[in-house]
Amino acid sequence: MGDYQIMNFQYNEDNETNVNVPAPNDDDNASPDYRKSTSCSSSPPTAAASPATLSLPRKKSSILGASSNLVNSIVGAGIIGIPYALRMSGLISGVALLVLVSVLTDKSLRLLIEQASFHPRLKNRNVHTFEELASYPFGKVGSGFVLFNMFIMAYGAMVAYLLIIKDTLPTVMGYEHGTHMLERNIIVIVTSFAVMVPLSMQRDMASLSCTSALSVLADIVLVVFIASFAPVKESVAEQGGFLQVLRKDGIQSTLFIGLGILSTAMACQHSAFIVANSLENKTRRRWRIVTNQSIGISAMLCAVLGISGYLGFLENTQGDVLNNFPLDSMQADAARILLAFTMYVTYPMESFVARHVLIMLVHNGDMDARGGFTFDNETQLEEIELAETRPRPDEEATVNTTNANQTLGSVTVEGGGILCMNRRQSTIKT
Repeated sequence: MGDYQIMNFQYNEDNETNVNVPAPNDDDNASPDYRKSTSCSSSPPTAAASPATLSLPRKKSSILGASSNLVNSIVGAGIIGIPYALRMSGLISGVALLVLVSVLTDKSLRLLIEQASFHPRLKNRNVHTFEELASYPFGKVGSGFVLFNMFIMAYGAMVAYLLIIKDTLPTVMGYEHGTHMLERNIIVIVTSFAVMVPLSMQRDMASLSCTSALSVLADIVLVVFIASFAPVKESVAEQGGFLQVLRKDGIQSTLFIGLGILSTAMACQHSAFIVANSLENKTRRRWRIVTNQSIGISAMLCAVLGISGYLGFLENTQGDVLNNFPLDSMQADAARILLAFTMYVTYPMESFVARHVLIMLVHNGDMDARGGFTFDNETQLEEIELAETRPRPDEEATVNTTNANQTLGSVTVEGGGILCMNRRQSTIKT
């Protein structure tokens, strides 16, 4: 169909590889088996984009790149709240809940992708999005519910990242919290346009692999910093030793508050399909490696930071553990710079999810905006493109020329919606 090609992903059980099989351009010439496998009657009506309109990634990433993106999506602003989560749930129960949440997150990530890409009944249906998978058991209601929650989670995370940047970077530059509001706002706006916007305008998530790797490195340095400078020995000694801390704060009655914080900190299911689609040669084994590495690294970072941060300040642990450090210390400023850097390069991860939702709703999944910024131009343009190979007498596109007896010319359509990062021009000869 024009410059677009319908990709049919098939799973080979012997070697666990995906084989990209181009579908026929003309359904009339397609084999009966193909028409049966792509028949709309066998799938429920859904608002999700069809494979013909959904824009798939053009750039792929390796296992290391996909793992970096997934870790960057998990270890965001939530990591600095892990010590407070342990304070609410207790040290023993908090660590146990962290392990439980990590295992369930890893299981859910693999379950989502394996069901969509490798299930015997779905592997040939080109299920590339979370909402499309939800549409099979729940129809349009399930698809809309997933899109709504994906946008809420992504938008909330983006707002949280901006607030953290506003509370950290201006403070390091000498503008204390509660003063110099104009200067603080200018710093956030300028740095956001300089760093966040260019990264968020990348077409494919694979392009963020390098920045995600840098963000993971910054998170590791931040964890090492807190573990090194938190006054763990002094706080534990004041309580009478580590065993006394376990007896007193091992399990708390408010452990469900800590469970909520830990669950939110590890949440990344809304970006699972975007990361998985960016993985080169996606197979069960390769995706399992990505999830195991990502969840393992994220859980380890959260555990080290959470335990050291909580033991360093115990009942005085704040929601942002960096606020427990002196505001005018060099160590605190270095930690805030690292945290601000991670927020700048983590923001695009959530921006990709929010952009995906808007493109699905506005452009029916077509990121290249073939029909411009309308809800139904994509369908109209598709009909024009099909008219080139399968014209109908009542729908044949014609362009009047100086000769009224002739029907020669061309139809040029240019797309470039406000949600898309590129433009496409199609010329249809008639």
